[in-house]
Amino acid sequence: MPAENGANQSVEKAISVLESFAGGEPMRVGEVARAAGIGQSTASRLLATLESGGLVERDPQTTLYFLGSELLTLAGVAINQNRVHRAGRQIAQNLAGQLGLGVNIALLRDAELVYLCNFEGPLSPKSHTLMGQRVPLHATSIGKSTLVGTSRDKRTKLMPELVRFTEATITSHEALDREVALISRRGYATEVEEFVLGRASVAAPILDQFGRITAAVSISGPRTTIDLESREAELGRTVVETADRISSGLGYQGPAG
Repeated sequence: MPAENGANQSVEKAISVLESFAGGEPMRVGEVARAAGIGQSTASRLLATLESGGLVERDPQTTLYFLGSELLTLAGVAINQNRVHRAGRQIAQNLAGQLGLGVNIALLRDAELVYLCNFEGPLSPKSHTLMGQRVPLHATSIGKSTLVGTSRDKRTKLMPELVRFTEATITSHEALDREVALISRRGYATEVEEFVLGRASVAAPILDQFGRITAAVSISGPRTTIDLESREAELGRTVVETADRISSGLGYQGPAG
């Protein structure tokens, strides 16, 4: 049993090392150790092991470590095995081409959403992918749309503190209560510069075969391009219809009875 516990602890520490790179920047051994909460010698040993497996790589000139290309293979397998991704990928891609805007699908994970895929139309270009990035529920339309049907108590437990990202971010549960009630009435959520300045979006929840909110889809773009001031109703209908199509692909057949 002691040997098994030791092995489990080593795996947990290795996971912490990998997670320390979530910020997207290459790091030195000491920085990894601090981020993972482990000793520098342990971090050095684990990084060497992970490097031998291709999970991390090291720049020979700077000696900085970064995530390795083997993770691309594993991430690709995980993405392609995901039912929401399979049901929604082509739908999202077609819609992005039709609207010229960004269309994103993200999976619900506790108090965050994890992007499964994003497609950028010519009116909303990006130089990076959102796949794998995490976003908060309270500060994005794609996140707020998944809060429909949740109680105040559940939201408070999930998100005791509502972190401010911009001046427009919702930071009180009273304001979030009103927002969730509005989303419930109209069927979609909106966001204007609540998470990132200059961006706006509209989103709707995706339901699994049992009618549970499992993910969400959003239409996004630069604030001036998406023009929610005049197009909110139109884009709201579109995103709800898109979410319904993906939900149907997951086996959802509508409310019982």
